[in-house]
Amino acid sequence: MKTINRRRLLAGAGGLAVVAAGGFAFSRGRISTEALAEGRERLAMPPLLDTTGTGRLDLTAMAGETSFGGGAPSYTFGYNQAYLGPTIRMRNGPLAARVQNALDYPVTVHWHGLIVPGEHDGGPHSPIRPGGLWSPDMEIGQQAGTPFYHTHVHGQTAAQVYRGLAGVIHVDDGRDDDRGLPSAYGVDDLTLVLQDRRFDERGRMIYGASMMDVMHGFTGDTMLVNGQVYGVASVPRSIVRLRLVNGSNARIYTLFANDGRPLHLAATDGGYLSEPLALDTLRLGPGERAELLVDFTSGKPMTLMSQEDPNQGPGGMMGQIGDMIGSLVSRSFPVLPLMVDETMPARITALPQHLADPLPDLSGPVARTRRFSLDMGMGGMMGRMMGGGGMMGGMAINGRSFAMNRIDLEVKRGTVERWRVSSSMLSHPFHVHGASYRVVSENGAAPRPESRGWKDTVVVPMGGETELLVRFTQPAGADAPYMFHCHILEHEDAGMMGQFTVA
Repeated sequence: MKTINRRRLLAGAGGLAVVAAGGFAFSRGRISTEALAEGRERLAMPPLLDTTGTGRLDLTAMAGETSFGGGAPSYTFGYNQAYLGPTIRMRNGPLAARVQNALDYPVTVHWHGLIVPGEHDGGPHSPIRPGGLWSPDMEIGQQAGTPFYHTHVHGQTAAQVYRGLAGVIHVDDGRDDDRGLPSAYGVDDLTLVLQDRRFDERGRMIYGASMMDVMHGFTGDTMLVNGQVYGVASVPRSIVRLRLVNGSNARIYTLFANDGRPLHLAATDGGYLSEPLALDTLRLGPGERAELLVDFTSGKPMTLMSQEDPNQGPGGMMGQIGDMIGSLVSRSFPVLPLMVDETMPARITALPQHLADPLPDLSGPVARTRRFSLDMGMGGMMGRMMGGGGMMGGMAINGRSFAMNRIDLEVKRGTVERWRVSSSMLSHPFHVHGASYRVVSENGAAPRPESRGWKDTVVVPMGGETELLVRFTQPAGADAPYMFHCHILEHEDAGMMGQFTVA
């Protein structure tokens, strides 16, 4: 059995090949985990910012320089650091947040997955001006889970998130030991932000969305985990918890183990399932989160892989066309090699049997049924890209592009509504702020296993319909409404978004 040095992995080429131009590219084909790991540096976890003892949170949006994979430094953004942000650990109760903006551009901090009032949600109506300060005194009150935070300035979300303004939250109820779950941060409990990025010939990260990039979302040719290229995770010989966050602008991952071992789903966006659920694959759209339990007690390494999405993979629109005519061959690429380190403490050696009480039944009377069509029109989009300005026929929901001064829906607090969301072109991850929902059906059938827990983001399939039961528990007024939108960030910025109040 091959193990790795705990301090450092040797540096080398492995599975993500360096292309002739000097950039990075996805590699494909069968490559062993040992070969992928050879020569790569150990994956680092985001710094841990623990608020559980103080009830205080301090963040600063800032600029910096980051070198990816040994390339030339890239101009990047982050919270409290040059790229991305710390993992914020919080518990239910009061949380006094202070968010400062040291950038030359307005930013926000949207607490993606926190169920807080609209005035604390951090959406487009809560910009922090350059040099400004936002101080929401929040009350956290929800199930343990793995929310996400990121900037949400309308028209700038895609570029700002791509440059690094995003991070992860752990809502911790202190009961993971009772559940038998791995909980040692960075040891057997790994926080993994998945992103794909593009680089120029000098290895600098680049973002410049063409019309086609806006149409199907900006995807990259290089895999980053926690902002690191070519990282390898070291894990103990035990059950290991992977907290996965899709921080990509547009890429939909279909994750699986290269050796076929099961991935046990423990939690979705909004918290734990009642018991772990064994999966062969896990679909994860932008903005979605999932917690997996993976068994490494055999000591064997594993590579987390992803299939290329035919709608939004490196093949872009041509990939979609190829799929439509039945000629696209399924391909896959490595996301993260994981190697067993025998020197690390092995604490949890058996899968837990029970995680939470059964999910509540929301199938009773609903206050209202609504329909949402996620609309794309190439003609309208082309006119916008060429300076026409109008969005008629472009990115929209129910035929209307987003407008900051228009409230699209008014819902009643304490109610449950049935939302039917459809898409005619591409697959769209549909996110709702300030609410949690249960997926009732996907294309008239039972939801996918990873869609069966509490959710706030779900992939609506191309040409299909997804039915949701949405629960509203927090207030939001017209001055700080909640959003509902596609979480392909280029689509959101281009108008596939609406807003609603809860009163």
